[in-house]
Amino acid sequence: MRTRILRWIGLSVLALLCVSPAFGQGCALCYTGADATGARGERMLDIGILVLLLPCLILFAGIFVMLVRRARAATA
Repeated sequence: MRTRILRWIGLSVLALLCVSPAFGQGCALCYTGADATGARGERMLDIGILVLLLPCLILFAGIFVMLVRRARAATA
């Protein structure tokens, strides 16, 4: 059962590394727009990034906890 969990984790990491849009973050237009907003705009962008990151982290943590609980239940 442990190898199955490790296989899923490995496949998840591989899928995240292979996502091509993640490498498109160096957009000159986005950089210019963010640079022109000033200090307050930069702060709002930082907060926006954190807000968009939270649901992903919560889903990842929930799936990880569910996998760990399932693995412990299978060994008991």
